[in-house]
Amino acid sequence: MTYEIIISQELGVSSRQVQTTINLLDEGATVPFIARYRKELTGSLDEVQITNIRDRVQQLRDLDKRKEAVLKSITEQGKLTPELEKQVKEAETMAILEDIYLPYKPKRKTRASMAREKGLQPLADTLLEQSSNDVTTLAEAFVDEEKGVNSLEEALAGARDIIAEQIAEDVEVRTKVRKTFVDAGQFVARVVPGKEEAAIKYKDYFEWSESLKDAPSHRVLAMRRGEKEELLYLDIQVDETLTLPIIEKQYIKGRNEAAEQVGLAIQDSYKRLLKPSMETEVRVLTRQKADEEAIKVFADNVRQLLLAAPLGQKRLLALDPGFRTGCKTVVLDEQGTLLENTTIYPHNGAGGLSEAAKTVELLVKKYAVEAIAVGNGTAGRETEEFVRKLGLKDVTIVMVNESGASIYSASEVAREEFPDYDVTVRGAISIGRRLMDPLAELVKIDPKSIGVGQYQHDVDQNKLQTSLDDTVISCVNAVGVELNTASKQILAYVSGLGPSLAQQIVNYRVANGPFRSRRELKKVPRLGDKAFEQAAGFLRIRNGEHPLDASAVHPERYALVEQMAKDLQVKVEDLMRDEKLRKQIDLKKYSSEDVGLPTLNDILAELSKPGRDPREQFEAFSFTDGVNSIADLRIGMRLPGIVTNITNFGAFVDIGVHQDGLVHLSQLANRFVSDPHEVVKVQQQVMVTVTEIDERRNRIGLSMKTEDGPAPRKRSEKDKKREPETDMAAKLAALASKFK
Repeated sequence: MTYEIIISQELGVSSRQVQTTINLLDEGATVPFIARYRKELTGSLDEVQITNIRDRVQQLRDLDKRKEAVLKSITEQGKLTPELEKQVKEAETMAILEDIYLPYKPKRKTRASMAREKGLQPLADTLLEQSSNDVTTLAEAFVDEEKGVNSLEEALAGARDIIAEQIAEDVEVRTKVRKTFVDAGQFVARVVPGKEEAAIKYKDYFEWSESLKDAPSHRVLAMRRGEKEELLYLDIQVDETLTLPIIEKQYIKGRNEAAEQVGLAIQDSYKRLLKPSMETEVRVLTRQKADEEAIKVFADNVRQLLLAAPLGQKRLLALDPGFRTGCKTVVLDEQGTLLENTTIYPHNGAGGLSEAAKTVELLVKKYAVEAIAVGNGTAGRETEEFVRKLGLKDVTIVMVNESGASIYSASEVAREEFPDYDVTVRGAISIGRRLMDPLAELVKIDPKSIGVGQYQHDVDQNKLQTSLDDTVISCVNAVGVELNTASKQILAYVSGLGPSLAQQIVNYRVANGPFRSRRELKKVPRLGDKAFEQAAGFLRIRNGEHPLDASAVHPERYALVEQMAKDLQVKVEDLMRDEKLRKQIDLKKYSSEDVGLPTLNDILAELSKPGRDPREQFEAFSFTDGVNSIADLRIGMRLPGIVTNITNFGAFVDIGVHQDGLVHLSQLANRFVSDPHEVVKVQQQVMVTVTEIDERRNRIGLSMKTEDGPAPRKRSEKDKKREPETDMAAKLAALASKFK
């Protein structure tokens, strides 16, 4: 089958949609561009579907490339037959292809290859026929000291080695045994003797077994990490009564001495060759599955964080809190430009407090500050409390998650932006800008460093990077970028640009001043027609020469909108201002082969709210006064909090005590929840109840259940297997220790 047919069947879309999408991707179109501006061609496929097509076609191409290499190798060995060639070409997965190739794959010397060199292949073939009950007579003919076969037993042992290798390389046997491993295999973990104390965080895995099929990604990754740290032994076990009969059924044909030899070869093949091979394969398969789940969780969290509500362009004072070293304080203008910086010491006695209060009040008045951002690190709550007690009128005070700010402040990007300031000032600037526009600031930081992952350093880093790049690109293009103020870091994520063209745009802007129109982009060196086509619709110019330059309407459709305005005898600006005029537009009149109703509806929606930000409106938030540390907590307290991270086993919530609490999966709602993302998202404001406090281990258990909510539904046995730990109060400490 062709790629488009295979993918259309797998994804449930038409082959025409798939083929068109593949063609667009091959021509250099990006996923956001195709999803937004080529709906007629793809049948309105969304970004997820287009990404799936992109990734799957690459897998199929990689498979075909490997088939070519396999066929070439077997041909060079002079062993390619029409039947074998057909098998290779029809292999549907890489695993099947490698099974087919295994007998022909160049390998080091094996016991079987040495036996073949001694001329024992015919004896192995005869034993496999199992037609003789006198193996002694059969073997005698192969005893030859010159060839290194010195006895009957050596002849039979060599023949068994050949049979064992043949069994281990049998495609049908491998397929069936692999399925049995996947379906019936168990992870078995135990602590390395003598390392109990060092491995305390893995205590739940000291004596642990779990089905391969049912093991959630976070537990798989936790056990693998414990093994990597040489604190745990991790095995994959399958009952031999399930695997050996599979091989025996295929290879045992009778009950005689020859069959007994084959039986011995089966035992050896399984224990020495097949079982270790399957264990290795299944380790890879389970890791891939765990990686995919963890990467998806991480990407979802990053998306939610990047698309968090922005405060917007306001005069801002930002504080990077500290006790002994003081609070680095910066003032930023509406564009995030540094206006002034200083250090205050509100936690160094009465004198420091008084002087700090005067400084903040002076800066707020001097620069007409509209909001204050306080980092949530060390001394964060104490600094927030200090600022709130100043009673600053009409000033919004917000705690800002500063995860990754220190990474940014020491980065090359920060040094380039602020070469004359140290890391502490840069960190305060980053905190302030993060409040103004989380997306614009966070794209400067490696997503793995912003604190919303689940074992992100343990998963496949290439796949993780691809997923995160896709996520950032999707977010940046969904929001749109202001061309005249955007940093080169965020411009690099715009469809069709990349780091090199982003730098060229910034250089042009510095040399020539602000862009006056989108078409002026074509004057940027090395920015050709293709890059312009991909990028223009996602770039915004406020007060540009053309009113649509501030919108998501692509320049290729300006003429169409101008025709709509002309037909109503008004200007484009009038269409954008007057809803009554827009209602007079008959979209069918403007439909053509290239422009259908999906695009026309998008245009109409954009005319009503040109350049609208899809992110939610910002809502101010404050923690409970007087609750600043874990010592201030009491069981049963009801507190406001901010979701900081989501994992497969629950959500972590900041309640303002310098230690996030865990809302376990079973405590997210008054109903069964299989996926935390159904209930919460990163940066969401929630109300939680304190259910567990462990000051010694800095562990906090929280619940989002409501007392008057509906009773949880009765769970099936399948549900119980999926989420066995439902007693939050009893098991929270172990869970937090295991997964945090």
